[in-house]
Amino acid sequence: MARIVILGAGIGGVPMAYEMKEMVGNNHQVTVISDSPTFHFVPSNPWVPVKWRKPSDLKVELAPVMAKKGIEFIQKAASKIDPEANKVHLADGTSEDYDYLIIATGPRLAFDEVEGLGPKGFTSSVCHVDHAEEAIADWDKFMANPGPIIVGAVQGASCYGPAYEYLMILETELRNRQIRDKVPMTFVTAEPYIGHLGLGGVGDTKGLLESALREKSIKWITNAKVDKIEEGMMSVTEVDDDGKEKKKHQLPFKHSMMLPAFTGIDAIRHVEAKGLVNPRGFVLVDEHQRNPTFKNIYAVGVCIAIPPVEPTPVPVGAPKTGYMIESMVTATSHNIVDELAGKEPSHKATWNALCLADFGDSGVAFLAKPQIPPRNVTWSSSGKWVHLAKIAFEKYFIRKVQKGISEPYYEKAILKMLGVVRLK
Repeated sequence: MARIVILGAGIGGVPMAYEMKEMVGNNHQVTVISDSPTFHFVPSNPWVPVKWRKPSDLKVELAPVMAKKGIEFIQKAASKIDPEANKVHLADGTSEDYDYLIIATGPRLAFDEVEGLGPKGFTSSVCHVDHAEEAIADWDKFMANPGPIIVGAVQGASCYGPAYEYLMILETELRNRQIRDKVPMTFVTAEPYIGHLGLGGVGDTKGLLESALREKSIKWITNAKVDKIEEGMMSVTEVDDDGKEKKKHQLPFKHSMMLPAFTGIDAIRHVEAKGLVNPRGFVLVDEHQRNPTFKNIYAVGVCIAIPPVEPTPVPVGAPKTGYMIESMVTATSHNIVDELAGKEPSHKATWNALCLADFGDSGVAFLAKPQIPPRNVTWSSSGKWVHLAKIAFEKYFIRKVQKGISEPYYEKAILKMLGVVRLK
């Protein structure tokens, strides 16, 4: 009996556990290690600070559902992976052996790379549900004394959708409260242009998002490097297309949320064995999601290494979206089953990107097939249907996690249930 260990229990790790267990049944052991007792639905985090969702709405207790599925659940933090000994060392001094390891940890949030960035500094975060919950107090403080708002993503960030979402959710909330006229809003981003999204743009995302910002009287600064953040003040250097300094900005704010760059988590990026991760601590994988050096290690989700889609004046990473992660999960589960049967891995993730970006009372949707250009399909659209679709998808995804169902959430929920666009 092989022991298949999944490190992480988020958007990638939980579906990975369900699908892996369904494929191997009781013939092999599936174990999940997570530092958190709960799964939380990350895409809904931007709704939490303005109290459109409670954190408890987005969480699922994992131990009961894992037990029902016959999956071992270990609620402990990992301290280090030892790929040469096939062990995961845990923070309490114990360790877990594995025959196959699937890394699905998500990222470390590199707030430390910009002075004053993040919840321990002077900006809020919606990268984790706990951060979003902390931001409630900051938003309440802002509402008592409104002023300028800055939202965006710093240099090296690779996930831009939540920044646009949070910006527009705040804008909608301010209009609903009839105080939008008191609040100047600025979007500050490392992207070379609005709607780049770390993808080189998808369809007309540039036009759609620029139009949305103009319509809402929101200013923007692109090719932006955040130098320092102090209480109530953000120092930003805007560069030109050659990366040379164009203008210095001193931007006052009463509330700010800036997405950070990512690295691999400490347990992975500090691994001494060569060949597991790149210099940023992201796991190196081949076309089958398998590490080229340690062939019994696979990885899915934000923790894997993907190069930027193109050179940019300010560093911009490539996102790993939910639909893309889902395809990694399916490929990985099939490849491990192949290996257990004595075959070589043959399944590849499709790496398509399909995103629903909620704007509070409308939204933008886009499809990139595949995510990294050149593409077979590029498509984007906007309207109130996107807002409604995201709400429906949130409920659908959380319900499937609660029930331990392993079907392809994104494909069935969006492509078939909503009928937005057909891929097959």
